[in-house]
Amino acid sequence: MKRSYFPRQFWALSGVLVGMVLLFALAASAQAPSIEGTYQFVSRQLPDGTILRPPEIIGLCTFTKSHKNFNNVRKDATGKFTSNSHVYTYKLTATEFSETRLFSIVNDQIGGKEIVYNLSSETRSAPVTVEGGRIQFKDPFSRRSFVFEGNKWTSTAEDNANVDVWEKVQ
Repeated sequence: MKRSYFPRQFWALSGVLVGMVLLFALAASAQAPSIEGTYQFVSRQLPDGTILRPPEIIGLCTFTKSHKNFNNVRKDATGKFTSNSHVYTYKLTATEFSETRLFSIVNDQIGGKEIVYNLSSETRSAPVTVEGGRIQFKDPFSRRSFVFEGNKWTSTAEDNANVDVWEKVQ
């Protein structure tokens, strides 16, 4: 009979360790929240209660595993436009949202401003709160608070309190 170099206790302990590693990996992945998907703009409620909907304001935002691509455009009653295009890399954990700007383009005809191109790479972070299926954090590059819940994303501006509602389309 050939004798094993490893005693039975070694194999038993190895099995327990492998099981623990798998459990820790599953627990860690279960705690990592996700906002992945493509979100379409639904409405904006202004502080006076006015509701804007497409085609007055249109937007689409996609979160992949690592990138965010945000675009929106608004046309006012005079025919002037405001538009934003922002591309970032990002990381979302159960405790922090961090993103790095790759570029942004802001056109504010309504505000009478020139087009601004920003190609500076900058990273900012914000704390995250996860409660059940609700993920909440402040956007590091704007003065807006984000809440993701189910297929809905709500974005509230801190300065003028307009509230944008987005719906996940995929």
